[in-house]
Amino acid sequence: MSERRVTVASKVGIHARPAALLAKTAAAQPVVITIRKEGAEPVEAGSILGLMTLGASHGDEVILAAEGEGAEAALDEVAKLVATDMD
Repeated sequence: MSERRVTVASKVGIHARPAALLAKTAAAQPVVITIRKEGAEPVEAGSILGLMTLGASHGDEVILAAEGEGAEAALDEVAKLVATDMD
């Protein structure tokens, strides 16, 4: 399983518009991507509801994970978005 640790750049965290953009990007990947905060259960990154319940705020570190063919490229794509201020 591949993982990426990324700091949330959006000033409102992963909420509303950033969550929608992130879910759309994650759902378009060829593998299932999960996202979690340290010590918490992972949620599917392609789910807006899951992302909203994550409670990830600006500056929080999140852990993205995926497994399978194309996982590395998929994680790179989603990690780039999390590290961007989407507000």
